[in-house]
Amino acid sequence: MIIIKTPEQIQKMKKAGEILADCHKEIAKLIKPGITTAEIDAFAENYILKRGATPEQKGYHGYPFATCASVNDVICHGFPTKTPLKDGDIVTVDMVVNLDGWLADSAWSYAVGTINEEAKKLLDITEKALYKGIEQAVVGNRVGDISHAIQTFAEQEGLSVVRDFVGHAIGSNMHEEPQIPHFGPPNTGKRLKEGMVITIEPMLNLGMYHAKVDMDGWTARTVDGSLSAQYEHTLAITANGPEILTLQKK
Repeated sequence: MIIIKTPEQIQKMKKAGEILADCHKEIAKLIKPGITTAEIDAFAENYILKRGATPEQKGYHGYPFATCASVNDVICHGFPTKTPLKDGDIVTVDMVVNLDGWLADSAWSYAVGTINEEAKKLLDITEKALYKGIEQAVVGNRVGDISHAIQTFAEQEGLSVVRDFVGHAIGSNMHEEPQIPHFGPPNTGKRLKEGMVITIEPMLNLGMYHAKVDMDGWTARTVDGSLSAQYEHTLAITANGPEILTLQKK
């Protein structure tokens, strides 16, 4: 069932999104060779709690951390570890903030030190693909219009789109209907209506799109060891176009 949010509920989600966006801006300042993703996770949890919110991911189906930290060939759901990040790595930090029962979800990929040209292209195209999808998130379009815009742009740039993990609607629950794939034909799927709140979160790979999951049951990585990146926003479908609730303001 698709749950339409009231303007008041969207404003509550926007406040959660502001905390999340501010946290990402602070994390960006921390990313450098030598820091561990466990340290980033501890910082994010403390930051969220200090702002009067809670990290929704911690305890979700037994997940033990406040963030997901996905390094290099890890697509998503990577566990924060005490292994120092190295110059040339890329890392995606994904988190969900709960403020007074309303959620916001955003992932961002970061360069660690100096990265090579292929990695730079991956980050650049993945972020641009996110905004290609957001452009299609307007009243009257269908979910497939978002999906098709992302896939078309990514594949034109020589990157592959992960199939196993998709975006979703969100509200007082982390995962609501409908799902938002990042691949597929246009003019398919649910019609977008005013008051829907969704995440768009393309995961793009330098190599094949296929994923495998580690023995921990969470960590998903590329089957060929190629680099993967992800960018994600939570946005509301409004009469005036998409409103990004997790926008990182300058």
